[in-house]
Amino acid sequence: MIHAVLIFNTSGLPRLAKFYTPLHQSAETVVQKIFSLISTRPAGLCNFLDAPELEAFLGPKGGDPDERWRVVYRNYATLYFVFVVDSSESELGILDLIQQVFVESLDRAFENVCELDLVFHFDEVHHILAEVIQGGLVLETNVDEIDACVQQAAKGRKESFASANPLSLGGGGLNPRGGNLKTPLGWLTGKLTGVGAR
Repeated sequence: MIHAVLIFNTSGLPRLAKFYTPLHQSAETVVQKIFSLISTRPAGLCNFLDAPELEAFLGPKGGDPDERWRVVYRNYATLYFVFVVDSSESELGILDLIQQVFVESLDRAFENVCELDLVFHFDEVHHILAEVIQGGLVLETNVDEIDACVQQAAKGRKESFASANPLSLGGGGLNPRGGNLKTPLGWLTGKLTGVGAR
């Protein structure tokens, strides 16, 4: 099971924190603990490590004493993508999930994702993550399917905004009787144009 998905920058500031297991400490404490484990590792070491220190922060109290917690991560420029998993997950499979599915889906949505995309579009980032993982289990690994769902949701948001906002430049909506409904902005523009024509 995947217990947590975290993205933080090289300074340890979290940009995404999603926990699928109840926490026994604050989320900030857990992120700082994981950051301290990862940031001190030399670049030549592998991208996963045992983390028995996290048992005090995650998981049910009095859980299985043989349970093995692992931190699997990838570093891209100024961002760390971190998954906290248990022994039922394959470390190489999680590395592939990070690189080939999650980061690729973010790249498609934001065209070369960067830290600012994660800050200003956090709702879309959470949506992409929810398409991939639900309740700590991987649901979808097909990047094309994930991208199609994200684009469909973005299209729905734009249509909803255009129909709910009469001043949007997207061109009003339809009158319930079937005719075109003129927006206040269009009406005002017509009046201003008509004034100059006199």
